Amino acid sequence: MSGTRLRIESIDILRGIIMVIMALDHTRDYFHESAILEDPTNLSTTTAPLFFTRWITHFCAPVFIFLAGISAFLFGQQKRTAVLTKYLLTRGIWLVIFEVVVMSLIMTFNPKYNLILVTILWAIGWSMFFLSLLVHLSIKGVLVAGLVLIFGHNVFDLFESTRGANGPVLLQLLVTNRGTALPLAPNHLLLIGYAILPWTGIMAIGYAIGSMFSTTTEPIYRRRFLLRTGLAATLAFIILRILGIYGDSNTFSQQDTVTKSILSFFNVTKYPPSLQFVCMTIGPAMIGLAYLEPVKNRVTGFFQVYGRVPFFYFAVHFLVIHLLETIVFFASGHALSQAIDPASPFLFRPANFGFGLPVTYLIWITVVLLLYYPCKWFGKYKQTHRYWWLSYL
Repeated sequence: MSGTRLRIESIDILRGIIMVIMALDHTRDYFHESAILEDPTNLSTTTAPLFFTRWITHFCAPVFIFLAGISAFLFGQQKRTAVLTKYLLTRGIWLVIFEVVVMSLIMTFNPKYNLILVTILWAIGWSMFFLSLLVHLSIKGVLVAGLVLIFGHNVFDLFESTRGANGPVLLQLLVTNRGTALPLAPNHLLLIGYAILPWTGIMAIGYAIGSMFSTTTEPIYRRRFLLRTGLAATLAFIILRILGIYGDSNTFSQQDTVTKSILSFFNVTKYPPSLQFVCMTIGPAMIGLAYLEPVKNRVTGFFQVYGRVPFFYFAVHFLVIHLLETIVFFASGHALSQAIDPASPFLFRPANFGFGLPVTYLIWITVVLLLYYPCKWFGKYKQTHRYWWLSYL
C-alpha cells in the first residue's frame, strides 16, 4: 500500500468516526425528550450522561472543518493556485446554497421556509470562500492567518459592547455569533448558528497542516509532528482552562459536587468556537490522525465507509432521522394538527415529544447502520466514475 493512500485513509477514518458521532447529536435533537426545552450543558439541569452525550459531539464540527482544510491542501497539491481558488470558491457557494435551500427543508420539513436554519454547511461554505483568498499566501501565511483568527476572536469577550448579540450584525455574523436571527419577510426568519471567521481559522490551520501530508514528508516525521502538536494543543486547553484568564467567556469554576466541577471544566463555548474549545477538540484530533495512519482493520474500514462520502452522509442522515421521527410521531398517536409546535423549530417534532437516553442511543445506532450500505455504494460509485460534479458531493 502506498504512503499516499495510507494517509488519505487515515483522514477518511477519522472523518468517518466524527460523522458517526455527529449522528448522535442530531438523533438527540429529534428524539430526546428534553432536547428542545433544555440545554444539555446547563449545569443546573443536566446529568453527567446527558452532558457528555452532547460534549462528545463537540468534536464533530471543528474536526470536520479541520479535515476539510487538509483535504483542500491535498486537492490543490498538483494544481495551480487559480484552480484551487476556483474550486474552493464554487464549492463554498454551492454549500451555502444547499444549506439554505435543501438542508433547511430537510431539518424543518417546512416547505414554506418560515424558518431557515443554517448551520455547519454554512460555516464550511463561507470558510472555503475565505480560504480561497488565503491560499494565495504561503503555507506559513495561511497558518498565521488561521492562528490569528482562532487566538484573537476571544478578545471580543472582554468588551460588553461587542459580546454575543450586543455587537453590530456584521460583527456577529463574522466573529461573535451565538445564534443570530435575521427577519427576511413577515413570518420568515433566517437563523444563523455559526460565526464565520473563527471556523475559517480552523480550516486555515487544517490547510497549513495539510502540507505535512505531502508526498515529500516522511510518514514517521508527520506522525511525530501530529502527536507532539496535538499533545501541545491539549495541554494548552488544560492550562487555559485552569487559569481562566483568556480563551473562553464561560470560565471553569468549582461546583457543589465533584461531578458538576468536572462538567464545568469541560463546559467550553462552541458558539463561537473559543480558543479553549479549539484546543480541546483539534488537539485530540491530531493525536488521532497520528495513531490512525498505520492502522487498518475491520473497525477502521467500517468508519472509512462513512468518511469517504461526507456530503452524501450528512444530507441523508438528517433526512433519515427526521423521517424516522415523523413516523414515530404518527405511530405514537399524534395527529397532523399537532405537527406544528411554536416551541419547536421542526415540524412533526413537538417540544414535549421524545424518549430517554437509552432509546435515543438505540435509534442513533439504527440510523448509522441503515446508512452503511448506501454510503458504501455511493463511495464505490465515486471511485469508479469521474464526473466533474461528483467532486461537489
